[in-house]
Amino acid sequence: MNAIEIKGLNKYFKDFAVKDLNLTVPNGCVVGLVGENGAGKSTTIKLILGLLHKDSGSITVLGKDNVKELDSIKEDIGVVFDECCFPTELTAHRLRSIFRAAYRQWDDAAYEGYLKRFDLPLNKAIGKFSRGMKMKLSMAVALSHHARLLILDEATSGLDPVVRDDIIDLLMDFTQDEEHSILISSHIVSDLEKACDYIAFLHKGRLVLCEEKDKLYEQYCVIHCSEQQLATIDKTAVIGKKVGAFGAEVIVQKEAVPSALPSYPIDIEKLFVFMVKEGG
Repeated sequence: MNAIEIKGLNKYFKDFAVKDLNLTVPNGCVVGLVGENGAGKSTTIKLILGLLHKDSGSITVLGKDNVKELDSIKEDIGVVFDECCFPTELTAHRLRSIFRAAYRQWDDAAYEGYLKRFDLPLNKAIGKFSRGMKMKLSMAVALSHHARLLILDEATSGLDPVVRDDIIDLLMDFTQDEEHSILISSHIVSDLEKACDYIAFLHKGRLVLCEEKDKLYEQYCVIHCSEQQLATIDKTAVIGKKVGAFGAEVIVQKEAVPSALPSYPIDIEKLFVFMVKEGG
């Protein structure tokens, strides 16, 4: 069973659309959803969570229809958005009482453990928390009812590198259990490179590519060459290029690189940028 299966998903707005989206989050894996602002990442996540109604297509979460069986699905997923949605006058202590009543599998001991791990105060108003503290609190709540699937929408955006690293470490601990899965969207590609098994690129509401991260490293590389040398390379093997006064920087399939040209490893961010820019 896959953690998430999306088939032929369409959602139309006045000036934007998610079109014919097919995406799978395999059980036990971390899938990173990458895209520029406005690419459709948050829209896709809201459709998965039933916060938006799809126009067509199907979505299953943990083997269940995401609309018809939404109530039972909620017990098994933890969700973190880019903004903390807890009432600012509440404390972490008061929040525990609320979620204890909301989730059948709520675990007080696990929650207290996460608060200690993140050094979060029990009795301080959430409105006085820093952004990083709010995100850590959101993570603590998402993980304290024994969720099998985490869905995170830009959860690391705007955080300092130390806090981002703490959250990535927590996600990697979560996936030590092979029954746990994560879908995480971000435009901070370096975070996804650390944690993800698969990378999915969204651009203008369409899925450009979805592949195992390690296969992307194996299949593609960067070369620097002249425009004349670039003209000799099979155009279908070129993923993206940047041509300037001093030659071309090209992302290309490794098998198409001429033997006379040295090649260099790609990074996922550059791969995405080259793919979506003009000429990519």
